[in-house]
Amino acid sequence: MKITIEAEVHAPLAVVWDAWVTPDDITQWNFALDSWCCPNATIDLRVGGRFNYRMEAKDGSMGFDFEGTFTKINPRQLIEYVMDDRRTVTIDFKETNRGVRVIETFDPEDIHAAEQQRQGWQNILDQFKRHVESKLS
Repeated sequence: MKITIEAEVHAPLAVVWDAWVTPDDITQWNFALDSWCCPNATIDLRVGGRFNYRMEAKDGSMGFDFEGTFTKINPRQLIEYVMDDRRTVTIDFKETNRGVRVIETFDPEDIHAAEQQRQGWQNILDQFKRHVESKLS
């Protein structure tokens, strides 16, 4: 089973792509709830390169590292990676008349319900959309 989420970001492709792959931007959008944050992001955007996004509750009660290895990169079109637990993720960037449709497809994990995972990932993607669009205001 795969889960797919998507959002249309009203911004040029170059702005959307850069916000997805730039550590300073990633720390501004990579969290599902306002009570969480992403205090650190490192990314080596190349096939075989690694990424690590630290995600923490703002109150310090919990946190984890979201990390993996890039397996395919087509600049401004596609990113694929495998997480350290062997789940795969694909992110497609498709230009539209109004901006860019970002489509993420991922393997769910076995701990949380599929709908909970879909909603969490969608929340992060929605944060991304808000972040990018706010850069243009």
